[in-house]
Amino acid sequence: MKAARRDDNEQDIVNALRKAGAYVEYTHNFDLLVGFRGKWHRLEVKDGNKPASKRQLTKHEQKLVETIGGRAPVHIVKCAEEALEAINRG
Repeated sequence: MKAARRDDNEQDIVNALRKAGAYVEYTHNFDLLVGFRGKWHRLEVKDGNKPASKRQLTKHEQKLVETIGGRAPVHIVKCAEEALEAINRG
């Protein structure tokens, strides 16, 4: 299996999540698995600086959202602020 490409903004998001006290693990299905305050969150990182066509979920990602989205929310985030908001509300 080839390594997943990472978005340029992902490391800033990971750093902010860890600074907030979250456990962050890189995954191959979704970009990040985040543990925070006793809950797990799945985050898919998209780069807001890329063209809209490059920020869309892939067909594989869409299928995963449909399959597990009702059981465990999937948050699509473009920046650290969105990621922190997602884990704090969920």
